[in-house]
Amino acid sequence: MSQKPETEIYPEIPLAQLTVAACKGHGISRIVISPGSRNAPLTLGFTRDSFFDCYSIVDERVAAFFALGMAQQTGTPVAIVCTSGSAVLNYFPAVAEAYYSQIPLVVLSADRPPHKIDIGDGQTIKQAGLFGQHVGYAANCIIDCGADSPNFEFFDKALNTAWSQRLPVHLNLPFEEPLYNLTSQAQIQYTKPNSTRKPAKLALTAAQLEVFNAAERIMVLCGVMDPDVIESGLLDAFLEDPRVLMLTETTSNLHHPKLITGIDQLIAAMTPQEFESLQPDLLISFGGMVVSKKIKAFLRQYAPKTHWHVDPLRAYDTFFVLSEHIAHSVNDFLTALPKSEVIEANYQAYWLRERDARRAGHKLYLERIAFSDLTVYGAVFKALPESCILHIANSAAIRYAQLFELPPAVAVYCNRGTSGIDGSTSTAIGAAVVADKPVTFISGDLSFFYDSNALWNAYTPNNFKVVLVNNQGGGIFRILPGDKHHPDFCTYFETVHGLSAEKLCALYGWEYYAANDQESLEKQLGGAFSRASKPALLEVTTPRTLNDELLLDYFKSVRSPSKIR
Repeated sequence: MSQKPETEIYPEIPLAQLTVAACKGHGISRIVISPGSRNAPLTLGFTRDSFFDCYSIVDERVAAFFALGMAQQTGTPVAIVCTSGSAVLNYFPAVAEAYYSQIPLVVLSADRPPHKIDIGDGQTIKQAGLFGQHVGYAANCIIDCGADSPNFEFFDKALNTAWSQRLPVHLNLPFEEPLYNLTSQAQIQYTKPNSTRKPAKLALTAAQLEVFNAAERIMVLCGVMDPDVIESGLLDAFLEDPRVLMLTETTSNLHHPKLITGIDQLIAAMTPQEFESLQPDLLISFGGMVVSKKIKAFLRQYAPKTHWHVDPLRAYDTFFVLSEHIAHSVNDFLTALPKSEVIEANYQAYWLRERDARRAGHKLYLERIAFSDLTVYGAVFKALPESCILHIANSAAIRYAQLFELPPAVAVYCNRGTSGIDGSTSTAIGAAVVADKPVTFISGDLSFFYDSNALWNAYTPNNFKVVLVNNQGGGIFRILPGDKHHPDFCTYFETVHGLSAEKLCALYGWEYYAANDQESLEKQLGGAFSRASKPALLEVTTPRTLNDELLLDYFKSVRSPSKIR
């Protein structure tokens, strides 16, 4: 972070002063800056004001995901600042992720004045409206910041949107040279508008109560949620209803004895008759994106009569049968439900027994199989500190995680907005910078190497740890439909690469550890890796051509645990 100045000093350009004052007025104190000249007025303004914590990240794509990780952990907007031209394009993957994950990012892109666009000047592109529908608000500011300038309204709307709608916003800021001049006198005064509104109390309609009371099978599906979102007493009372079956994912961060925590475990290899008996009358969904493709396929084929999504801000028609968006918090919704009466129903009890059978099969299967991705994830999750934050990369990593029960004190995060592999490491490091607990990141090899510039920063905490599961390619493509024996498969799908992270760790001053079997893995997890005094990476090499066979066999085997030998 930048050093704090002893005296107040401001950029000479009024628009830069307004930008700094507006962010300060809205309580946006974390600023991630990528180097450049056109954004110099912003850099000078933010770094010379003691209110702000500024971070310098060279790679703009990394910078945006790094900021996203901080915003994800704190729940507050983080601003990202870049120069003009292609620099701002590199923000797009993180902006899209922020949009679909409801994480507030404030994009502040420096630009040339309008008369210098499309005349052949360097570092100029059409930056206005660049992010299209992937931001909650965007404005192309003007140079003039007089009393009647629309810039004040632009900032009001943008920063209020970031806070209230939990969405990324974009302000494009044209600056004319000279760019580096400073002044001791502030020309711009900014006052944050008062926009606080108290949400109305939720009261379910007579029609909603009729649907809820008449339903014999109520399935509740939970996607991505922060820890401790649902009050434990409300969850206890809700799950007393024997008609209610709640399915959660690793990213739901929910823990209760009456939850189905392994959705894919439960529904893999089920018969059509079993699917029909699982089919809900009423589906209620909480939280963000759902990982399980199996539950999506099931609910699209065996559709509920009614689907409600409960969220204060938005609802997606994931299963093509959305009936109502109940725009309130989950706690408001559970409070508004009628008190459960004694009802005779076997929906919850039956499927919890099936859950327990699958868990027994899971345990037996892992005890008998060879060293592989599955046994690695099992060992890593077992070795996690009692209370920590776990970031998981996309693709195979998050899908393996769905098969395991994690301790209640472990908070789980993953970039599930767009589910891309880009930026997973950067996000985890950004989260670690502001987290009050140690952060462990588990990743596949393609995701890690794709985002290797994430290690290029001066802020990674010494207690940050990475477990890199290296199966020498995109192993998930061996599971997906496709001809894995075709000559082009290894090059264009699986992307076999032969890389190791050892030299990357040496380049950035990280501690490096390696394992290639179960014994060395467990030794490292319980030994030097766990006690590393600097950022550390444990690279676990697994058998590339065995992992997919064991995973596909897993779903058949946990369905019939008595047949596992």
